[in-house]
Amino acid sequence: MGLLDRLLGTKSVKSATDAAKPAAKAQEAKFLDADESSSLGNVDFMRRPYEIRRTFPGSADNPGLKERIDVVASMEARVEKLTDGMPGTEAKDSSVDLTGGIPKAVKKTFAQTMTADELSQRLKGSAVGGVNVAGAAAIERKASSNADQPDTTPQGNRPGTIDGFKGMAKEITG
Repeated sequence: MGLLDRLLGTKSVKSATDAAKPAAKAQEAKFLDADESSSLGNVDFMRRPYEIRRTFPGSADNPGLKERIDVVASMEARVEKLTDGMPGTEAKDSSVDLTGGIPKAVKKTFAQTMTADELSQRLKGSAVGGVNVAGAAAIERKASSNADQPDTTPQGNRPGTIDGFKGMAKEITG
């Protein structure tokens, strides 16, 4: 069927030989295998195995040169050589530990009582008058510091200060 036949709308008469051609093509059909039908290039070149050699320096615990050789192809990968001391070469212990799931006994510790001498020695130390420690020395120091200061505090003109409220609270508890 040509271009003019399509434009003019005329139909051509098929000959007997044209009808026999599709039947012959069906008998001659050949299916390609996966390697021949692919357009990836040289498949044999891609399937060729490659050897990858990696070397690592030793450590203080495990001196010497460490080496790992992998053989890699497009369809498989395997480890050819693995030097001792590399991850994956540790020997499995065949011994069985039967006490692995049993917890160890807890060591109980109790506070020991102090003697009066030890207590007086500790009270003489600098920790008694420190921060967050309630004691007679701290209360005396606070009372003496309040005596030197005036009862009213000057109110600041800074925005957000609560000095006025602090003064009122001192007068109430005063």
